[in-house]
Amino acid sequence: MKLPAFLRRLKKLRLFSIRRVVGASMVPTLRPGAIIVAVPPHRLRHGDIVIVVHEGLEKIKRVADIQDDSVFVVGDNPTASTDSRQFGWLPLEAVVAKAIHF
Repeated sequence: MKLPAFLRRLKKLRLFSIRRVVGASMVPTLRPGAIIVAVPPHRLRHGDIVIVVHEGLEKIKRVADIQDDSVFVVGDNPTASTDSRQFGWLPLEAVVAKAIHF
């Protein structure tokens, strides 16, 4: 996807990130091929859609619970999602972005 010049400059400043959804773990909310815009993760809340890094891979999931310095994330489509139900709680540092537009 080719971004306009001003968006490329903003992206270099790391004010936001753009990701394409791969897989069906977030269906029906996010379909494969959908584009999301995300920002650094400030003030996470239950229900937020976030990008987490788990085992070196970025995954788009929904925040199901936050406790102390950990987060439990799930996909909206449990039959197609590998998430905290399988790998458990993640440290808050694993959350690298929060979706603002999808």
